[in-house]
Amino acid sequence: MMDWTSLLSTRRLGESVGTPLDPARSPFQKDMDRIVFSAAFRRLQDKTQVHSFPQSDFVRTRLTHSMEVASVGRSLGAAAGQHVVQKYNPGAAFSAAEFGHIVAAACLAHDIGNPPFGHFGETYIRRFFAEDDLGREMIAPLSEARRQDFLRFEGNAQGFRILTKLQNWQNEGGLRLTAATMATFSKYPRAAFIGPHAPVDGDAGGRKFGFFQAERDLFAAIAAEVGLIRRAPDADYWCRHPLTFLVEAADDICYHIVDLEDGFKLGRIAFAEAEELLHDLTGGSLNRYGDIEDRAQKIAYLRAKAIGHLVERTADCFIACESDLLAGKPHKPLLELTDQWPGLQRIATLTAERIFQTHDWLEQKHEASRAISRLLGRYCEAFLEHEQAAAGGKTPSRHARQLLKQFDGRRIDFTNRYQWLLAVTDYVSGMTDSFALAQYRDVALPLS
Repeated sequence: MMDWTSLLSTRRLGESVGTPLDPARSPFQKDMDRIVFSAAFRRLQDKTQVHSFPQSDFVRTRLTHSMEVASVGRSLGAAAGQHVVQKYNPGAAFSAAEFGHIVAAACLAHDIGNPPFGHFGETYIRRFFAEDDLGREMIAPLSEARRQDFLRFEGNAQGFRILTKLQNWQNEGGLRLTAATMATFSKYPRAAFIGPHAPVDGDAGGRKFGFFQAERDLFAAIAAEVGLIRRAPDADYWCRHPLTFLVEAADDICYHIVDLEDGFKLGRIAFAEAEELLHDLTGGSLNRYGDIEDRAQKIAYLRAKAIGHLVERTADCFIACESDLLAGKPHKPLLELTDQWPGLQRIATLTAERIFQTHDWLEQKHEASRAISRLLGRYCEAFLEHEQAAAGGKTPSRHARQLLKQFDGRRIDFTNRYQWLLAVTDYVSGMTDSFALAQYRDVALPLS
């Protein structure tokens, strides 16, 4: 059984003791600030949420989505925290607000590892290593566990790597966030390769993976610090931090509701359809709705009411399930337990038909595929030339040397294939949509 005293650890990576709680600015508020001021967070402003290069300024980017998720997460965390404080009294310094800050910080960072072009980018990084002749050649010498890091490339694992290593990479521990925030951030507390074990049935945290082999020891240290329960003694697979379920719920609430609103703003979903679907999620308290005349404002009002009601119902589910979550029992996402889940599924079906299968969407998909595959191929070729030179081969070509200038200052061991492949995926996945397209055009020619 996990306990809240450990789960709320303020200890940071690279530090031996926890950070004292300051009522004026807690360690978890500092976590939020460190994330917001990071370069990786700023790059989210030009990373696809649903629509690449949308025609409307009012359509969300990955950055605005992350801030909205953090706002919802803060409310969910505070509601859950009020219950925990009253039930367990984990310490006089911990208030309900601290739970909100932990969840909000994790929400701010939840998409920080996403590559350009949203989930397209993840798919095409995986396909490069699984289907491209060069990609398969690159990972062939690696162990099975390390190969799986690339074959199943995951933005969540890249996010963990960014937070713990790549941001402020000169310092041990990256951004040095608290163990509580890092554990809450980790939606999928397992490695890509877990040996003979299979993900536990019904375990939402086992659906994907959340850290690469390169960060395996860092995750194990965080899990030990907060007291996560290991699923099997010999597997890199743990249960979730209970507050992670609130991060997941905040994300799910926002993207379901916001995709619908954005689809309406782009003219792909009719007002009557959006109105009906949102109305069913509001709980029925719409005192001011009749006074609003503008249709966009009506949808915005219904969106706010729907999110507020979903926050209340999700918090209720967390409180009802809290003992099972502390015990580390396999568990569904909280939203799936609410009465509003069927309504959210109807929204998902509509947005899939009207947004995700349009001609523009398919064009974006093809452009993303070409850009990601070409960039990975060119940088892998350049690094391979440097690997061969380090082994006594010929000097790398001028173009290969030029491409590697992008990595000036980075400590790269060209004799370590796994390490430099991670450097390639770090670089490509860290690009914004616009920069990836510009680089694609610049590096399209074969090396010579």
